[in-house]
Amino acid sequence: QVQLVESGGGLVQAGGSLRLSCAASRRTFSYYAMGWFRQAPGKEREFVASITESDGSTNYVDSVKGRFTISRDSAKNTVYLQMNSLKPEDTALYYCAARVSLFAGFQYWGQGTQVTVSS
Repeated sequence: QVQLVESGGGLVQAGGSLRLSCAASRRTFSYYAMGWFRQAPGKEREFVASITESDGSTNYVDSVKGRFTISRDSAKNTVYLQMNSLKPEDTALYYCAARVSLFAGFQYWGQGTQVTVSS
C-alpha cells in the first residue's frame, strides 16, 4: 500500500499564489500518472490537472489553464501544483491522486489540503 500526503494549502488573497505538494509514502511507488482534484462545498469533486510519470505529459481543466502548473520530481516521488492568479472560485479541498496504469482509474487518494481564496 502507499499513502499520498498533501501539503501547502492555506488562505490567500485573490491574485495570490500557492504551491501544493503531494508525496508518496514509498519511494519505490511506481505510477502511471498523478493528478490533482478539488471539491468545493456543495459541489462534486472535479479534475484539476494530471501528469504522467513516463514523459511528464500534462492535462488541465479549462478553468485553470494558464494559471496552474503541475510538475513532478521523480527522484522524490513528489508532484506539485503551482497555483497563480488565484480566484475565490478556486476555493476548495484539493486532493492528490495516483493511478498505476492507463487502464486503471485513480485508486490512491490523499486526505486533502484546504485552499481558501479571499476576495
